[in-house]
Amino acid sequence: MMSATPDAEKVVRATFRVEDNADAVNLFGQGDRNLNAIEERFPVRFVSRGNELIIVGPPDEVGRVSRLLERLLSTLRSGNEITDQVLLHAMDLTQAGDEEPLDDIYDDIIVTTARGRRITPKTRGQKEYLAAMRANPIVFGIGPAGTGKTYLAMAQANAALKSGLVNRIILTRPAVEAGEHLGFLPGDLQEKVDPYLRPLYDALYDIIGVNRFEKEMGRGVIEVAPLAYMRGRTLDDSFIILDEAQNTTPEQMKMFLTRQGFGSRVVVTGDITQIDLERGTSGLVQVQDVLQDIKGISFVYLTESDVVRHPLVTQIIRAYERYADEKK
Repeated sequence: MMSATPDAEKVVRATFRVEDNADAVNLFGQGDRNLNAIEERFPVRFVSRGNELIIVGPPDEVGRVSRLLERLLSTLRSGNEITDQVLLHAMDLTQAGDEEPLDDIYDDIIVTTARGRRITPKTRGQKEYLAAMRANPIVFGIGPAGTGKTYLAMAQANAALKSGLVNRIILTRPAVEAGEHLGFLPGDLQEKVDPYLRPLYDALYDIIGVNRFEKEMGRGVIEVAPLAYMRGRTLDDSFIILDEAQNTTPEQMKMFLTRQGFGSRVVVTGDITQIDLERGTSGLVQVQDVLQDIKGISFVYLTESDVVRHPLVTQIIRAYERYADEKK
């Protein structure tokens, strides 16, 4: 709850009270960590008195921060933790003028990991991405690093497998560094492709655990392979994920998309700002023009506001975007 009184010209004081001690501790953060982060983003300062906060600053900003605290408190009371990611996203939305509750985002549990951690969307963009994957046979998730494009796709693939919607999961990505000429590399097929597919393994280890991953790989329920090995196949009743799709050629993209069989779901992820092709057009860039208006195909564009890695990742992405704009 909040009450405000004029203190000086263009400056007001507002009182924000939290009735429950545990809620106050979690909202303010250890050593007032969350409050310090809010002070860095908004032109206000806090004076803490037990479960009571005095917010000092310009009237508009004090009102905005008070509503931010109410939103975070509501998120806490719905059983969600105020992590760095949750706080950062709430501040981004508040600065953008979006003050809708966050509970509907964090309450949407995709799956629970082998360690008992709930995987949920962390941003509105991720919520939209998840809804698209549930509703459409083919989904393109396009956005910068750290927005959860591949991880959420894998979580949804696991949920689809557990529910019986599909019978297997197929993960693939172009091995650009090897020029797809994997036959010239030493070792058997697995040894050849492992370095290029390691990020996919890491995500699956986290979601389903190493033991289940190895068991399902052995049974053929989970398949991880380079894009070159998709040619000539028809994939029925499968959840198929193409990662790093910005590094496909138009021909490879067409080849991959036409592998889809009956009962299958396809998710294509990529970042068009990180194209490693030596020449030619990226298949991910071209496909946006080719397939944009086809029913059943959804394009979801994630932005830096959907980054759920360390807060510095968001700042790095924004710095590079500013640099690119200045060069233009």
